[in-house]
Amino acid sequence: MRSDPLIGAAVAWMVIAAILFFALQSWTVWQVRTFWAFQLPLDALFAYCSWRVSRIATGPVRRFWLILTGVSSSFLIGDTFQTVLTFVDEPGTWSTAGGAVQSTFFAGGLVVVVVAMLLHPHPGRSGRARLAFWLDSASVLVAGAVMAWCFAVRPGQALFTTLGLAAAAITACFAAVKLILSGNAPMRRSAAISMMLAGAVTAIGVFMEPAAGAELPPYVYLVRLMPSMLIALGPRIQVTIARFDPAPFADRRRKPYSLLPYGAIALAFVALVVVMPQGVDFRLWGVVVGLGLICALVAGRQLVAFHDNTELIEQLREHETRLRRQALTDGLTGLANRTHFHEQVEAALAADPVQTSVLLLDLDGFKQVNDTFGHAAGDELLISVADKMRTAVRDGDLPARFGGDEFGILLRGCTGPEAEETAQRLLDALAEPVDVAGAPITANASIGAAAAEPGEGVSALIRRADVAMYAAKSAGKGTWKRYDTGMESVASFH
Repeated sequence: MRSDPLIGAAVAWMVIAAILFFALQSWTVWQVRTFWAFQLPLDALFAYCSWRVSRIATGPVRRFWLILTGVSSSFLIGDTFQTVLTFVDEPGTWSTAGGAVQSTFFAGGLVVVVVAMLLHPHPGRSGRARLAFWLDSASVLVAGAVMAWCFAVRPGQALFTTLGLAAAAITACFAAVKLILSGNAPMRRSAAISMMLAGAVTAIGVFMEPAAGAELPPYVYLVRLMPSMLIALGPRIQVTIARFDPAPFADRRRKPYSLLPYGAIALAFVALVVVMPQGVDFRLWGVVVGLGLICALVAGRQLVAFHDNTELIEQLREHETRLRRQALTDGLTGLANRTHFHEQVEAALAADPVQTSVLLLDLDGFKQVNDTFGHAAGDELLISVADKMRTAVRDGDLPARFGGDEFGILLRGCTGPEAEETAQRLLDALAEPVDVAGAPITANASIGAAAAEPGEGVSALIRRADVAMYAAKSAGKGTWKRYDTGMESVASFH
């Protein structure tokens, strides 16, 4: 960009203008004529480069740059008309403030570009996010009007014109900043910075307005011409980026927050501190009203943020619940998994060590079902077994799947005989065939039962139930066995 001929020419053009403003300090008429004449090449550069960007853009980005092309053309028409007037009309009938025609074209173009920035689409933005954006915009707009009311409005000036110009310039800067932070800006950051500086310098130029009838110093002319160069450099920088970057309008990460409304409050408080020593007058009342409006807008913005935060917290809780459920349950059957089962057995032993029993269940012939009907049919069978387990156990008991065709049940507040009753209810339920892949299949199972003994840990209790289960398999399958001393030899043999 440093070697770009048009950027270099624009900077050189401003240097020449600065020299002429100071050289013509004694000839106010020619200072004004120079000011308007030097606007035209900068306006033409703005229009040409905006059009060039629109040629390489698509969708909403293209529409934005086409709007900017029309706005820059509006600036060129108004400034051309004013330039002609400075050479054909009598001196004293025109100034750097511009006439009715130039002001109309300029104000209309400024409003259009601000609206275009504020309305530029942001994919994925919710209704509350759009409301927050407009509340932020209104806060900054009011802050701009307050600053203009305090520091730019002077006797003999057009009140609403000055207020509107300052507020619009500050809002243009805000809108550009929001576009950059949104992650969907129609321009790169380096191009946007130049155009944001144009709005900021325009606002400064409004505040530098002298009293009615006073002559402008040369540096004021320079400050008022500077935005024309800065805003023209924006699209030129974007064109230069497009030469080397295959994705010149690539999306960027969106910032989840905005401090600009609080900056608006800070500006209003600064204005209040400045005008309070002057006593109660129209300026103080204007600041108070503006500060009240900004506070109301920011309060509304906070309510929107509170709603967003509440919604986000609820989503996080739902996500946490979902993750916890996934961590503690079996994905196929929805029963507790091995880890959760062990944790609950340990808790039950700690609470009531002599009233805790465990059942371990292993399906008989499950491999044949998988081999004959396929894994999908096997999954259906496992799900039906899980459903039957839920209906067979009591409230407070915990059925679990360890993996494959291995299951377990924690029986809280349960002695040995009660565990046997549950095991028999489960065998009776499993004896009823289920329809799997169009064929009736009976899910026979071998069940081992063990009741906790005083001082026994989780591993020992489950091991004894496992021994009982293998004893049931050795006894002919499709039955249950309660652990008894001496079963270890049978399990070892198996």
